[in-house]
Amino acid sequence: MDGTDALSGIVPILYAFFGTDGRLDRAAMRRQVQAVRAAGAKAVAVLGLATEVHKLDATERRQVIDWAAEDAGRLPLVVTINGATVDEQADLAAYAQAAGARWLILQPPSKAQADAAVQRGEAVDTESYCAAFFAEVMAHTTLPVGIQNAPEYLGLGLSAAAVLQLARTCPNFRLLKGEGPSVAIRQVVEALDGRLPVFNGRGGQELVDNLRAGCAGMIVAPDTFDRQQRIHARFVAGDIDGAERLYAELLPTIVFVMQSLDTMVCYGKRIAAWRLGLPDVTDRAPGLAPSAFGLAAARRFADRLGPLP
Repeated sequence: MDGTDALSGIVPILYAFFGTDGRLDRAAMRRQVQAVRAAGAKAVAVLGLATEVHKLDATERRQVIDWAAEDAGRLPLVVTINGATVDEQADLAAYAQAAGARWLILQPPSKAQADAAVQRGEAVDTESYCAAFFAEVMAHTTLPVGIQNAPEYLGLGLSAAAVLQLARTCPNFRLLKGEGPSVAIRQVVEALDGRLPVFNGRGGQELVDNLRAGCAGMIVAPDTFDRQQRIHARFVAGDIDGAERLYAELLPTIVFVMQSLDTMVCYGKRIAAWRLGLPDVTDRAPGLAPSAFGLAAARRFADRLGPLP
């Protein structure tokens, strides 16, 4: 796979590991990439919701990009781009490209920002504001670009019709990252009619049904990446029953982790850390504080999954 090929399969998006000094932990971040590479990752993604991007300052975001580019080697690096303005996102996109990123995934501006633009008469509605924002950022880069269309998590998103129009007008718009139930994702896949590949996330919820719905793959955190990779391989090989059996075994872990984004960052990251052989996780506020009961459950799931490579 080179940087112009469509992504496919299960793509891991890294957690942000912090040391006891509160800074990003270089050794833990490297160990994470080593593990997903050993597990057969075809690409590595950073700076999404799992990476707690909203808790990272501009310097730390660039540090995560640099480290991931160094550790990923020949694997395509996928960088999620977040920022309040077109210029801010364009600057980070340029930095990512210079560091070696081969794909970008844009996050939308905030809902409050879009609402304010509509009130000022700068856009007809929030959807058109969001679409124009994405188009402007895409015009600043030559890399293939996706968008993260996750209104339930990010507050703002596009309809399938708006996504299709954006694909028609922006030649480097090459991927859609959704965050929704498989029934809704299927409607998007049908509306796009093969125009561009669709990924889902949500920690792997409804994994097999998302593949049935036509998803090209999933973008998920590393805690269960290796198991989801095996499920995808079974599905692609035509062993649907085998994929379903493996998914049924994994589902309790996914349900536990994906109660909310805070739960994923609190307990999913700990499951990943224990499977990686890392020491206890240091949390960065704000976030969910782990409970004794939750830690015991997370440890049980980690032990059941076993070590990552």
